[in-house]
Amino acid sequence: MRTSNKITLGGKAKSTVLGLSAILLASTAVPAFAQEAESSSGITVSGNAAVTSDYRFRGVSFSDGDIAIQGGIDVAHESGFYIGTWGSSIEDSATFGHTELDVYGGWSGEVASGITFDVGLLYYIYPNGEGGIAGPSDYFEPYASISGTLGPVEATLGAAYAFDQAAIGDDDNLYIYTDFSSGIPDTPISLNAHLGYTDGTLSTATDGDNFDWSVGADWAITENLTASLMYVGVGGVKVDDFTDDTVVFTLGVAF
Repeated sequence: MRTSNKITLGGKAKSTVLGLSAILLASTAVPAFAQEAESSSGITVSGNAAVTSDYRFRGVSFSDGDIAIQGGIDVAHESGFYIGTWGSSIEDSATFGHTELDVYGGWSGEVASGITFDVGLLYYIYPNGEGGIAGPSDYFEPYASISGTLGPVEATLGAAYAFDQAAIGDDDNLYIYTDFSSGIPDTPISLNAHLGYTDGTLSTATDGDNFDWSVGADWAITENLTASLMYVGVGGVKVDDFTDDTVVFTLGVAF
């Protein structure tokens, strides 16, 4: 499921740096700020809202280095099936507009003792965009991940594959990532690390493949309020406020 401030660490793009700035949005390593409320019907509703100093998706800024407002809501059934939506403000442009809206659905559940599997389909939507010379800007990305515990560390290995679509230059893109998280005993602080690999049309590198990474910490200020500080980087072409290494601060609330 998606959570606020997708740095999981996630992104997207066209075959050029210009197109990439607008398409490179979500993965999969973000601080999770969702709180759940379960009804007698077995349905759980969770929501999140956040303000972040820079919307980075798979290392790439979609807010041009500026503050972004984000939020989402998920509806899940006890069987493991879920649907949800997540949105963020982005740098305004004629092609993509000023808003990203992600709609997704899938299944998540324990497949063995301590092992959780998550599989689904995500649709990136730019409701205020007018498209461009390459065609529509919206596209689909199926995803899957497996998570477990290695001693005190929670680990996730995942992949997302965007098949050939007009919005990504009639080509495909594979994103593979791993995330690690561990709480510091007797403190409200947890440490996080992410490493991702992009191979395809959404890469920021001229040769079509590159890595992104991040390290950081989350501070649970209250049960509902979390502050996150993360250092984010990505390979490929370096552009200020777009693909340069940076520190990102996020304040998120659950409801």
